[in-house]
Amino acid sequence: MEESTGTYEGDVWAQQKHQALQRKIKYYFMNPCEKFYARGRKPWKLCLQLVKIVIITIQLVSFGLSNQMVVTFKEENLQTFKHLFLKDYEDGGMDTYAVYRQADTYEHIDYIIQQYRLLHNTTVGNHEYEKNGTLYTPLELCQAYYRNGTIYPGNETFEIDADVQNDCYNFYPMYPNLREHLPGFKLYFKRMLSVNINFVLKAINLQTVRHRELPDCYDFTVCITFDNEAHSGRIKIDLDTDVEIKECRDWKVTGATARNMTLTVLFDCLIIMTCITSFSLCLRSVISGIRLQQEYRQYCRSYTLREVPWSDKMEFVNGWYILIIASDTLVIIGSILKIEIQTKVLTSYDVCSIFLGTGTMFVWIGVVRYLGYFRKYNILILTLRAAFPNVIRFICCAGIIYISYCFCGWIVLGPYHEKFRTLNTVSECLFSLINGDDMFPTFKDMGHKSQLVWLFSRIYLYTFVSLFIYMVLSLFITIITDTYDTIKQQQNGVPTSDLQKFLSECNDLPKSGVYRLEEDKNCCVDCCADPRRWFRNPQERLVSDQ
Repeated sequence: MEESTGTYEGDVWAQQKHQALQRKIKYYFMNPCEKFYARGRKPWKLCLQLVKIVIITIQLVSFGLSNQMVVTFKEENLQTFKHLFLKDYEDGGMDTYAVYRQADTYEHIDYIIQQYRLLHNTTVGNHEYEKNGTLYTPLELCQAYYRNGTIYPGNETFEIDADVQNDCYNFYPMYPNLREHLPGFKLYFKRMLSVNINFVLKAINLQTVRHRELPDCYDFTVCITFDNEAHSGRIKIDLDTDVEIKECRDWKVTGATARNMTLTVLFDCLIIMTCITSFSLCLRSVISGIRLQQEYRQYCRSYTLREVPWSDKMEFVNGWYILIIASDTLVIIGSILKIEIQTKVLTSYDVCSIFLGTGTMFVWIGVVRYLGYFRKYNILILTLRAAFPNVIRFICCAGIIYISYCFCGWIVLGPYHEKFRTLNTVSECLFSLINGDDMFPTFKDMGHKSQLVWLFSRIYLYTFVSLFIYMVLSLFITIITDTYDTIKQQQNGVPTSDLQKFLSECNDLPKSGVYRLEEDKNCCVDCCADPRRWFRNPQERLVSDQ
């Protein structure tokens, strides 16, 4: 009689623990509003995320306006230098800017040096020469050529020394032109690889004054290259600049009050503290989910004698928390870089933009999570999450075929088609074809110099379009559609996994008050001391208790 009573009590005890675990897991998957009704806990993470979205967006807009002025100033100065130092330069003609005669090469080099000397009289900007102490930094002209060589194309003979020699000359602003300063200057056209002209100009970005920001001082290292490595009779000319941003050493602004730099830095520090708080709360939730997963696994092993599927394990890892943690990390790094840029310690605008832009993008994507609390919007989120593993596998398989087409198109069609000259342009062209863009121009622009290559191009393009548009994209849509049908079944109350079946047995609503009692019961010292006792077989537990 006593044994029967003990067994009954053990079954009741196991049933209570079974229900307690169900409520605990169900509470974990509740949204913030349901958790508030269940245990009265304030949705601090929800409020913090909403506040974070507002302040991070304000920070991004402020930095974006400043960055836009910097980028505009760089691009316009680059165009200015091209018009100042490249003879007869026209906008949009840089891709074909070249010289074909020896006299034109000398004339262009002399024109660059002459424009450098007359900079004060020609430029409409506030450009100035760089000084090293009291002396101006010179313009440097360097010719790179093969050290020795005799080339006779008519006899089809040549002798060349592969060692490259560099001859450099300096020109100061007060010096005369090329022929007067170096009357014996000579270019070795048959052996010449390149001619590089480098000089530094300084400028101040005054447009920031209108936005109540202190102007920055810029050092533009201008590099003009005459490229003759192909020795094809066409010397390509290119102008590029390397920009260094510095804090102006002495400044005075009247008629306007500069924005208080301290307030901006304090605002960035507030964002950093907010992101650190959000990072900590989300990391704690992720750790809680992993611990609950282990508890559920222990239950399944000890009480039901089965292993938990991988899909059920991943249910406890909230992907939204991972996304928020990633966004917080990016925003923290970007905010630190922004503070250093504002204090003129760094000038890495591009790096800071990548961190802040990507972090803000992840923050706004996280807003979709809260739309998931509404039934009609939640189906989109669930479909994307459920289809993601299958989509990744499918993309890996399709990507192998895609890369194979890229290599084949590059090596065969590259010499005959502009869109296939590099692997990057090949990939862009093929991706455009998948989306139905530029189909006719891609077919039409193929050269007819080689009939064999032309025929191959037709087979290549037709098979690629047929394979990826009619088969790959159709299979991709099928994966999404099948996942959508599965999610619809779940929305209709049909459990599709062991974890969902386990939770469907619990019918306790958030407002029932049961979860508040469970919270008090979880403080039991005995349960905390040995949680594995929850999931023992009733007979084994009875024997151990006796």
